[in-house]
Order: sequence, then structure tokens, then C-alpha cells
Amino acid sequence: MLNFEDEVLQPKNIPTSIPQQKLGSEQEQHALSENEASTVAHRRVSVEDKQIINCKADVNQLVPFKYKWAWEKYLAACANHWMPQEINMTRDVALWKDPNGLTEDERRIVKRNLGFFVTADSLAANNIVLGTYRHITNPECRQYLLRQAFEEAIHTHAYQYIVESIGLDEGEIFNAYREIKSIRDKDEFLIPFIDTLTDPEFETGTLETDQQLLKSLIVFACIMEGLFFYVGFVQILALGRQNKMTGAAEQYQYILRDESMHCNFGIDVINQIKLENPHLWTREFREEITALMHQAVELEYRYAEDTMPRGVLGLNAPMFKEYLRFIISRRSHQIGLDPLFPEATNPFPWMSEMMDLKKEKNFFETRVIEYQTGGVLSWD
Repeated sequence: MLNFEDEVLQPKNIPTSIPQQKLGSEQEQHALSENEASTVAHRRVSVEDKQIINCKADVNQLVPFKYKWAWEKYLAACANHWMPQEINMTRDVALWKDPNGLTEDERRIVKRNLGFFVTADSLAANNIVLGTYRHITNPECRQYLLRQAFEEAIHTHAYQYIVESIGLDEGEIFNAYREIKSIRDKDEFLIPFIDTLTDPEFETGTLETDQQLLKSLIVFACIMEGLFFYVGFVQILALGRQNKMTGAAEQYQYILRDESMHCNFGIDVINQIKLENPHLWTREFREEITALMHQAVELEYRYAEDTMPRGVLGLNAPMFKEYLRFIISRRSHQIGLDPLFPEATNPFPWMSEMMDLKKEKNFFETRVIEYQTGGVLSWD
């Protein structure tokens, strides 16, 4: 079992205190004090000392910043703070209880979505707290990871809040990742990459282990948060656009905003690691990442077929094939690979509006939520 205190809180190869020495005469104490002051000065961290992985500098010294983008993303995430209970679910409850409120296909979409997401964000949180955080040796990046872990907890809370509000069978929803093949297949794709980073014996510092870390970061930023979430987001937000399940859709919009930042932060980390460690970006490694992306597109498309066996909401599964190709091409380009499907186009351009963080009012006008600094945020 991972010892959280030993593995996470204690930076690797970094002294956490000045060794205690037995004090002698007044002259010895004075000499020791000067020696300690010299030692402390010697340990001061400069910008040049910092790097994303395998850094020997003190990770407890947040400033001076080397990666200002990480700190700015942390501040932006804090400005976008929200909680599930702020969202009015009254209309969703009435609609779900109305036998004629939603079709069976629409109900299937809602339940399949929640079945995947209630587990997905827990997997993401475990990966951050028990894995990624331990191996990232830059304090400003760690600061953002702490905020991201909290946001994953908020997302899991939001899905639970929706399940509880509309009175779904909790056993059915929370066990979907075991019982629904299209959900289980996605989770089983991700779990080996979680296991790599959360293994207490795993250490970076070699070509092999550094590539394993980089691969796991790519899987979670570009595939999990950057691809696997998007069929579900489109489906629930499409319901909201038709004035159905507006409370759930509003929560999904806020979650989409968070996940977009998680994806962008992860891509920035990946590219910085590549910049500092160009020897990791071998042809064989790139081919392996490309193969994983192709596999992920197929898994997410199967999920689209399972959740939408028939056309509904003006959507159908074939539309998602094009969308997934468009998304993964963008992700591959963002980390320096050739786009996998360069001719793919976006069949859902309205999704871009959902990530507009300048909106200070609830998306479906259920009630106003005020963000004191939300208006300063901007996104790609």
C-alpha cells in the first residue's frame, strides 16, 4: 500500500530540515550559527534550478516562478470556483419523474453518462494525488495539481448530486463501470497508466521510467480529459440546448470548463518535459502514442454507439466518429505529433461556446451565480 506521507509529502532527495548538532561552547554555537546561515543561503532556489521532473531543488520553495503559466492557470481555476449545490435541479427532478418528460433513449444517455463519469473523475483524482503529484518536481505545477485534484472531487460530487436529485438507482449508476462494457473498456484502458504512476516502487530518472511518466501524462491529458469526456459532454449539453435536464447540463458546462483547463495544463506540462528532455521523444515513442490515440478513438466511438443506438437530440453515433477524429487530431497536434485525421471537421461548433468562461450567469438562466473575478478569464 502506498504510504502517502512518505511518498507524496516528502520530496525525493531533498533535505527537509537542517541536521541537528550538539551545541558546545558559546564560540562553537556562534560558529554553528554562521555555518547554518551559510547552508541556508546555499539552498536558496534560483529559477535556473527548477524543472518539471527529476529536479533536485527544494520543491517547497514556490517562488521564484519558472513556469508562470502554471501559476496563472492556478489563479484562473480558483476564479472559476463553483459548487454543485449552487445549481437548481428542480426542473430536472420534475422532468425525470414525468413519464412523458424524456424518451427512453434520452434516459439511457443520462444514465450511461453518469455511469461513466462518477468513476472517471475518481480515477483522475487518484492518478493526481497518488501518482502524478509525486513525480512532478516543480512547486508551481504542484500548486495547480492540488487545485485540479479538488476540482475532480467537485465533479464527482456533482454527478452524485445529479443522481441523488433525480432519484436514480445508486447501485446501478455507481457500478456501471463494472457492468457496462463500453464504460468498462474505457476504464480498463486507463488503469494500467494509473498503476504505473501509483506504484510505490516507480521512480523517474531513467529513459524508460521518464518515458513511462510522459506516456501516462499524455494518456490522461490528451485521451482521458481531452477525448473520453467529450461524447458525454456533447450529449448532456445537447439535452440542455433543447431545454431538457437544464440543471444537469449547467453542471456539465462548468465541468467542461474545468476539464478544458486540465487538458491545457497537462499539454503544457507535456511540452515542457519534451523541451527539457528531448531524448524522450523518440520515433518509437511517438509511434506508440499514436497507436494509443487510435485505440482511444475506437473505444470512445463504441461508447457513442452504446449510448446512442438510435438517433436522438438531432445526434447520431456516426456524427461522433467525425467529432472524435477532429478532437484527437487537435490533441496530437498540440503535443507536436502530426494530426491523425487532418481532414476531420467539427460537427458541433456550438461546443466552443460552452467553454466561454466570461459568462457570469447560469447557462440556462435557472438563477444567477456571481463570480467576482470570473470575467477576467479567457480560453483558447
